[in-house]
Amino acid sequence: MYAITIPEAGGPEALIWAEVADPEPSQGEVLVEVVASAVNRADLLQRQGFYDPPPGSSPYPGLECSGRIAALGPGVSGWAVGDEVCALLAGGGYAQLVAVPVGQLLPVPKGVDLVAAAALPEVACTVWSNVFMVAHLSPGETLLVHGGSSGIGTMAIQLAKAVGATVAVTAGSAEKLEACRELGADTLINYREEDFAELVTADVILDIMGAKYLERNVDALAVNGRLVIIGLQGGVKGELNLAKMLAKRAAVAATSLRGRPLGEKAAIVAAVREHVWPLLEAGTVRPVVDRAIPMADAAEAHRVVEASTHVGKVVLTV
Repeated sequence: MYAITIPEAGGPEALIWAEVADPEPSQGEVLVEVVASAVNRADLLQRQGFYDPPPGSSPYPGLECSGRIAALGPGVSGWAVGDEVCALLAGGGYAQLVAVPVGQLLPVPKGVDLVAAAALPEVACTVWSNVFMVAHLSPGETLLVHGGSSGIGTMAIQLAKAVGATVAVTAGSAEKLEACRELGADTLINYREEDFAELVTADVILDIMGAKYLERNVDALAVNGRLVIIGLQGGVKGELNLAKMLAKRAAVAATSLRGRPLGEKAAIVAAVREHVWPLLEAGTVRPVVDRAIPMADAAEAHRVVEASTHVGKVVLTV
């Protein structure tokens, strides 16, 4: 098969489409013939040498894919060769074939194109696990999403609105904020011109920035508010005002998805299938795909994501 390899860490040009050995499905795995994958920030970090794959996982980038089952490994039931699926991965999505633990497989939702389905697993699992399983966003509460026009942001807006929450977002341009408004966002904040902490009080904050936003995130929390940190684009070390936290009876959680044990990932995937897939099939929620780029041109896709000019996900097609 062919896959995107990273012989040496570096810029987008470090991504090389090369012939490699086919993966073999192990116990409890299926082999998926990949139709599409999608670019995540973690892929950029891996390419730069800052985010190695978990031990035992594929060395190739790609945290999600869509495609068709090509073979079943030992001990797999409930799936058949030829089934159209999408999957959450620890790596290996930038390839023609990938072995997937059966607990991380999802059927392609009815009404969703097979290519567009590649944009779903990582964002759906990230948003559902953090906003709902960790922070327990409830109807009538307010969610603040940083990076509202990102893949994660566009999914978070839709899911929060679907459960009856109010949504505030930050983004860096009028065009991105308009895209968020079209998805249902109620409060639009241009972070280049406005201070979100002065404009919104949130019950739940989904944060990709980390240290840079920590103090203002705490300021923006409501009483009993929950801050969930899932990214560190603004640095890794910040000062936390514990007196404010006590006064607000607030909570801070920090999570990641890629390195979780298989059982935890399977539980998240099962919850997404139960709660998110019906919303997709009803048309209440949809994947947001900015553009599709051939996988052999993954370097160009990384340049697009690094420039942050996109809305939603950038998809790679085989």
